[in-house]
Amino acid sequence: MPEFSIFTLGLILLTASLVAMVSRRLRLPYSIGLVIAGIGLALLPSAPALPLTRDLIFNIFLPPLVFEAALQLKWKPFCRDLPLTAGLAFPGVGIAAAVVAAGMHFIIGWSPIGAALFGALIAATDPVSVIAAFREMQVAPRLSMVVESESLLNDGAAAVGFTLLIGISAGGATTPITIIGALAWTVAGGILCGALVALAMLLLAWRTTDHLVEITLTTIAAYGSFLLAEHFSMSGVLASLTAGLMVGNVGWTFAISEGARSHVLAFWEYAAFLTNSVVFILIGSHEAHQPLSLVTGTAVAAILLVLLGRALAVYPLCILFARTRVQVDLRYQHVLFWGGLRGALALALALALPDTLPERREIIVVSFAVVAFSIFVQGLTMPWLTRRLGLVRDDAD
Repeated sequence: MPEFSIFTLGLILLTASLVAMVSRRLRLPYSIGLVIAGIGLALLPSAPALPLTRDLIFNIFLPPLVFEAALQLKWKPFCRDLPLTAGLAFPGVGIAAAVVAAGMHFIIGWSPIGAALFGALIAATDPVSVIAAFREMQVAPRLSMVVESESLLNDGAAAVGFTLLIGISAGGATTPITIIGALAWTVAGGILCGALVALAMLLLAWRTTDHLVEITLTTIAAYGSFLLAEHFSMSGVLASLTAGLMVGNVGWTFAISEGARSHVLAFWEYAAFLTNSVVFILIGSHEAHQPLSLVTGTAVAAILLVLLGRALAVYPLCILFARTRVQVDLRYQHVLFWGGLRGALALALALALPDTLPERREIIVVSFAVVAFSIFVQGLTMPWLTRRLGLVRDDAD
């Protein structure tokens, strides 16, 4: 690695450490402090070039973040709330995407495919943003479970929808059968890849008690499942999610030795801290260079449509579960709505838009604007909202 790259990485790590110390002292969300730090770094004279690409986010940052979040999910609560979280993730993403797409087409005048692609990429709540924010706030256990599970699932749903639309825009088949087949291949295939890779790694881990080897095998499970699924055009996010769930639940019972468990958890906690730090600093550095003044009206319209789409996805769908065992407290619904933060996933998908799309540049800039609003306005007010609603863990029953 070139000397300049080593210096840049060291600068990012030092900045992340200082931001973590200051944020905890000031009781501010850590992720917001990182974005501000990234903006500050970008405005420095002779600022280092900090790359932010679709491949960097997808292939380097997302696998450990998704895997670590899934590693912490308990199987029984996850399965108990799965009808709710799957409903919010799949139909909910469709509703939110349709609302945004319709508004951007009929109000702003974007082409149907450009509006649809933007609706898909901006519809999902991003696990990178959501999990970091809720871990900092220590919200009530069930709320944290629902929010984290939904954000992980609808991350995959948005990526699937975006991929299907890219195929359509490139002239692919659009019959209901082909769309359903592509959806099944992407979702079921991703889950199968995650399960197979995790099972193989757990069988190997079962034959050793060396915690360094076991950590290495879980790293292979996180990245291997993701990259294998993406190679076959399946959902890498769902693959890493499945692998994390298996390691964090099945793995503890027979494969990961008792002495290695604390080492594995500590490693992945650090991996998530490191990855989150780099992601948010990179987002901040690129926010500083976006020509938001060129699309102010469009950005405002997009933000309002995103909020409307999220509201129409959360509240009506939660009503459907009102008389079931997974009914959602109205206070939780408010947090699900306002806590639908956008972040690295939306930017990764926006950067993956084909160059032939007429609105490509405008979509990227507007996506940065929506992410900025999400992080600074929604992110800064989330601690106040959760405390106001009495949902901080210390106040929970």
